[in-house]
Amino acid sequence: MRGNLRYIIALVMAAFAFIPYYCNTQKNEVTGEVQHVNMSAEQEIALGLQAAPEMAQQYGGIHPDQKAGAAVERIGQQIVRSTKASQTPYKFQFHLLADENTINAFALPGGQVFITAGLLKNLKTEGQVAGVLAHEIGHVVARHSAEQVAKSQLTNGLTGAAAIGLYDPDRPGTAASAAAAAMVGKLLTLRYGREDELEADKLAVDFTPSAGYDPRAMIQVMEVLEQENRGSSPPEFLSTHPNPGNRIQELQRDIAADYPQGLPANLKP
Repeated sequence: MRGNLRYIIALVMAAFAFIPYYCNTQKNEVTGEVQHVNMSAEQEIALGLQAAPEMAQQYGGIHPDQKAGAAVERIGQQIVRSTKASQTPYKFQFHLLADENTINAFALPGGQVFITAGLLKNLKTEGQVAGVLAHEIGHVVARHSAEQVAKSQLTNGLTGAAAIGLYDPDRPGTAASAAAAAMVGKLLTLRYGREDELEADKLAVDFTPSAGYDPRAMIQVMEVLEQENRGSSPPEFLSTHPNPGNRIQELQRDIAADYPQGLPANLKP
């Protein structure tokens, strides 16, 4: 009887995870994809604005070099104006963070984009900066954060249901099965992260030429990241980011597919 009750509870939990996820869908006007999301663009904007000060503080706040910060903002806004990003409701702002040691760039939902001084000083051309910012703009317009929230809620609900259904206090050996279910859920979440990174790379290839920048600069950025991560990065299977070497191959394929006759002339490197 106790086992049957456990299975019933697990099934109810699974249903409460599945139904909201599959019922909340919206078409993304930039990517054309039908996405499972459970928040509006306005909610994404509000969430990003709320989180931005705390996120900036984690990296030492905004860099005091106003000229460098203005250059980051100028490049970012040029990409927004020249692409479908300008047709979205998102309010893009670009911030240079003071952290000189961390190599990172990220975007919050709604359009708050950050790049650390540690990454910026490793970039040699304006096109490379544009590639990084276009990648982060891609995350925003592809609504990856909203998707991640919905997927996380689904995964947490299903793994919780599986743990309840599999664990039997009278059979201690079932604890290993419950732990395995939780690990599968974690790996699924990581897989979503890798796919998002590759989609943002693809969008950066689409966006940079429209703004006058050479998309091949993204390959140079990956080479910088590969050099910095040499010997310290985790296996790709357990990483939220694809291996930079693999991303280079994907970028080369994306560029060749978008420009089979060659790239336009006079793009900024």
